[in-house]
Amino acid sequence: MSVVIVGGNECMERRYKELCQKYSCEANVFTKPRGSLKAKLGSPDLMIFFTDTMSHKMLHSALSEIKGQNTRVEYCRSASLSALKNVLEKHAG
Repeated sequence: MSVVIVGGNECMERRYKELCQKYSCEANVFTKPRGSLKAKLGSPDLMIFFTDTMSHKMLHSALSEIKGQNTRVEYCRSASLSALKNVLEKHAG
């Protein structure tokens, strides 16, 4: 399962990826807006937004890029590992 995480804390990127690997998920993490997300997102199975740590512009940009795809979307206010774990348990089992 491919997972894209948008938002979160820059110092936690490695931990987010490691947790996703434990659930057999391949993760891409975008904590800061670095150019266009269009070419970077691809077509993930699951997209997770950590809404407290991202801008509205970044949220709307990412949502517009996956519009029309079969991507599940989850919103989390907290950018903690426990919040990510709850989402992964729900979707990746």
